[in-house]
Amino acid sequence: MSELSLLQSGDSSVAQLDGIILDHESEGFQKRGHKMRMLSSEEAEKLAKDQVLVSDFKQQKLEKEAQRNWDLFYKRNSTNFFKDRHWTTREFEELRACREFEDQKLTILEAGCGVGNCLFPLLEEDLNIFAYACDFSPRAVEYVKQNPLYDTQRCKVFQCDLTKDDLLENVPPDSVDIVTLIFVLSTIHPEKMHLVLRNIYKVLKPGKCVLFRDYGLYDHAMLRFKSANKLSENFYVRQDGTRSYFFSDDFLAELFLSVGYEQVVNEYVLRETVNKKEGLCVPRVFLQSKFLKPQRET
Repeated sequence: MSELSLLQSGDSSVAQLDGIILDHESEGFQKRGHKMRMLSSEEAEKLAKDQVLVSDFKQQKLEKEAQRNWDLFYKRNSTNFFKDRHWTTREFEELRACREFEDQKLTILEAGCGVGNCLFPLLEEDLNIFAYACDFSPRAVEYVKQNPLYDTQRCKVFQCDLTKDDLLENVPPDSVDIVTLIFVLSTIHPEKMHLVLRNIYKVLKPGKCVLFRDYGLYDHAMLRFKSANKLSENFYVRQDGTRSYFFSDDFLAELFLSVGYEQVVNEYVLRETVNKKEGLCVPRVFLQSKFLKPQRET
């Protein structure tokens, strides 16, 4: 993966989640690098004013009802909300490059699989993958199992709260070549994120990687939230009760390193997403990273 590249890309499913409707004609220019997006003076002033936090009582209620809120999300939207993520293998060359020989069978874990928008394109594109996949929402897991492409010979899907349910109940220790953590960690309370990374660590083979992509600090979605939606620093709640954290590269690196991973790549992806039909041009910021489980623990 090059340190800085410019390409055309789109991930309208992510934009839809935050209320920016982008149709199939949307365009976006993407740039990777290590520099954080610079705020305009108006944006900086807005964030400085947004200091009022959601009450402790409501925050505790949101934490308690997190699974219910995601289940309701999938009940409302079924399998139609997100577009399939066919960009995954293009963005993460590791999915192709990590083989020692061409037809080597890979075992992956998709942590937070939703309704299979990443899982099924991967299985279709690469016949030598066996996938474990889990999600917080029982309804999402059922949608995956009802998909005509679901094949128990090629994947095992199960419900799991990654902050407390032991992955070893469904996945053997040190058995997974690649873990994908794509737009998942941002939905979890910052104080519990390390629990997810510890859980994943147990099933990942030494010398293998976690591939991460999620919302970056100062993404347009973050700037659209009002102060009434702020839970804590860089952490917000949507109207439907689902939550979203916006990562800095330093915070993410510290999180992974504290659990025992080594950093390979950790960089911002800066995009301007253009919708010609709506006349919109919005700055999107993601963090795309790769962290390694060391060969030997120190």
